[in-house]
Amino acid sequence: MVSAPHEAMHRIFQKEPGLFSRLPEVLGLELPPLASAAPLTVDLTENEPLERRVDTLLRIETQNDGPFLLIVEAQGKKDPGKTASWPYYVTYLNNKYRLPVLLLVICQDHATAAWAARPLTIGLPQWPTVTTRPLVAGPHNMPVITNVAEARKDLALATLSAITHADNPDVDAILKTMSVALRDTPESIAEPFVELIAQGLGNRPAAQQWRNLVAVDLSFYTSPLSEGIRDEGRVEGRVESRAEDVLLILGARGIEITDATRDKVTTCDDPELLRRWLLRAAIVTTSDEIFGEATPADR
Repeated sequence: MVSAPHEAMHRIFQKEPGLFSRLPEVLGLELPPLASAAPLTVDLTENEPLERRVDTLLRIETQNDGPFLLIVEAQGKKDPGKTASWPYYVTYLNNKYRLPVLLLVICQDHATAAWAARPLTIGLPQWPTVTTRPLVAGPHNMPVITNVAEARKDLALATLSAITHADNPDVDAILKTMSVALRDTPESIAEPFVELIAQGLGNRPAAQQWRNLVAVDLSFYTSPLSEGIRDEGRVEGRVESRAEDVLLILGARGIEITDATRDKVTTCDDPELLRRWLLRAAIVTTSDEIFGEATPADR
């Protein structure tokens, strides 16, 4: 199954096709000035019953040297199958469009980036017939952007940087920089970058940090992510209030609250269960009785 970080690593190039024009220096690549970029179909399926798709495919126009194709592949881990598929993508697209082809691989960890950067050869060891040399962007060469002005200058590059540095020990500072940089950005421009960063962080611990920053620094946005965060906050608030009410009623009735009861009530995150305990708190004689079987008062 395709992961959220995988989608974010290449979809940012669909959102901002011109992003590649800011990467040659990072990748150690000399290119002519680029004029424009446009996405193409990612489907490489032929008439045979075999489906092949690249992650993102762009046609890049240069100012002086003609167009070329850019394949963007997101790679979350080593995959021996890419030894065959990546050279196929390059040769197939070169044959189909009759244009030069570059392969860019986006990674989030050093080991995968080092693996992806190896030349892929087809032929004999002493005479390779075809050699594919991927360009690789990842934590080893992407800049760590913790300057707000720098992030604002190029939001797409800063977003890609945040995604590729998802496991960086300084990721909190990177994300805080992005949240401040996006704060004064029109919502229609900022929203895709907010969502892409959320996708790119996946289920890492930093994902919750980003959600917290969106809830506070970008609280005025109405994106699905920010709305989801606010909904969670409202549910959490109701749960916390109801748990306090359960203990408050028990205490007001003079019923001793055991440590076990207090811990169980305060750690419960089920609003319906807390509602039942609240009703029972008005009639029980000991605090532990609120956890008993359902009674007519529960209904």
